[in-house]
Amino acid sequence: MDDVEQANENNRESMIAQLVQAFVELEARKGSSEDKVPWIEIKQHFVELETILNKKHEELQAKEREYEEKELETNTLLAQRKVAVTSKEQDLLDRLQELKDAAVASIVEARANHQTATLEFVYDGENKDNKVSSSPENSPYKSGEKSEGVANDVTPLLEIKIFCEKMDANGLLDYVVAHKKKVSVFREEISVALESATDPARLVLDLLVGFYPANDTTQQNDKMGAALQGKRKSCILILEALASLLARADPGADHLLNPETKQQAKAIADEWRLKLASADIDAANGNSLEAEAFLQLLSIFMIASEFGEEELCKLVLAVAQNRSAPELCRSIGLTHKVPALVEILINKEKQIAAVHFIQLFQLQESFPPVPLLRTYLKNQRRNSQVKADNVRDIATAKIDANAQELAALRVVIKCIEEYQFESEYPLDTLHKRVHQLEKAKTEKRRGGEFFKRPQQPKRPRPNERPFPHRSSGRGGGASGVVHGRQVPPVRTAYAGTADRYPHYAAVAHDYQVPGQAMYTPQPSAAPSNYGRYIGSSLQPSHQHYM
Repeated sequence: MDDVEQANENNRESMIAQLVQAFVELEARKGSSEDKVPWIEIKQHFVELETILNKKHEELQAKEREYEEKELETNTLLAQRKVAVTSKEQDLLDRLQELKDAAVASIVEARANHQTATLEFVYDGENKDNKVSSSPENSPYKSGEKSEGVANDVTPLLEIKIFCEKMDANGLLDYVVAHKKKVSVFREEISVALESATDPARLVLDLLVGFYPANDTTQQNDKMGAALQGKRKSCILILEALASLLARADPGADHLLNPETKQQAKAIADEWRLKLASADIDAANGNSLEAEAFLQLLSIFMIASEFGEEELCKLVLAVAQNRSAPELCRSIGLTHKVPALVEILINKEKQIAAVHFIQLFQLQESFPPVPLLRTYLKNQRRNSQVKADNVRDIATAKIDANAQELAALRVVIKCIEEYQFESEYPLDTLHKRVHQLEKAKTEKRRGGEFFKRPQQPKRPRPNERPFPHRSSGRGGGASGVVHGRQVPPVRTAYAGTADRYPHYAAVAHDYQVPGQAMYTPQPSAAPSNYGRYIGSSLQPSHQHYM
């Protein structure tokens, strides 16, 4: 501050000296001395200005110091209030936690009492040891039905917990299969219920025995059956629940995955491996459930190192359409193989699956996701284009093509929203196209209902009822069989007599009964311009319908 004041003082003296010099020169040039201002007055004026400025500067400095003191006082007060509020908030949270703990303890006690009362009421003398039967017919929770004495307020968690406590693998699997429509409701409850099992990992391994039927013939016949597929989906669901349980468990909890359990899992994996080798694993034909369960088994029990990477990559590609595929790939140690897998998916035109892998493994620089989405949508539109020379029903083919394009648009929009690609791929155009396709779909449905005609009753065949043979005497008589099909005698008798009934020839039939073949008269009876209508969408005015 002293240096600044010294510089200001020097500057002031320099300016005064310059002003004195200028004033002296001005005085020398003036001839008259009447209007001369004394230099002392000028100097006094500038001194007064300097004094006023210094006074104002001091006042501003005083106000600044006062403001800083008030700010410090306010900050101190706010800090004290913040500490007090935080303390009160923590007290309230502690109180709330106490209330929650008390409520949970009450619920657990009530459930335990209810479970005891329920079991005592349901199980009679034939099941005195209070064991849960593994057979769905004997189980008190069979196929969504309640035994007569079971209260309606028994939750799915309690029911699943009973099977887990008794280590009843078959009962647990049957219960999940029977309630497959409600699985999404208690998906997390299965993972919670597994905690009550003495050995959750062994329980899950025991129920995996039903993943492949014991009879190979039955396996081949029911491979795509709903019952087997439902059981396999339930097995995968329980495997995912076990994975969630292991993720929550203490890393040092070795009792969940002991060496004996891993050895049992390895034996099951070896058995499944042989079955997978003989199967055509492809997500397109519905066989991806086997591959998904196999990968889940390797991931959960950490035995992926026992199998070859190329074999595992093939299975990952089979389940690449599933959202769990990228995470499965990472959990079994194939992170270094992901770039090659992404290239394969792109070459197979599975860009959506490739984008999921790219986002999870941060490969955006090598594989930009937005161009892949554009390419996917372009390929779907190209593949869904209708070629009139390869289809019989052009209208139906167009409807199918629009449906495929609409599905592709929705998938791309969902992917853009999930990964926030809106800045690179705006959604306005896609939403407009979706609106157009939905509007066209609605209009076609309404149009189809409006123009739908009831099917005409089928005329009886000549061999179904007798009909006297008549000949018109013109055209040599029409044959009763045209292109291997018998013609009703009404048409045969009057074939080629359109000129006899001009009012009939003037009727224009603007529709065709669905599923009805077109009658073609003999060349001698057909008009000369009939050939122009064959294969076209127009119908001749004299066309006969049967």
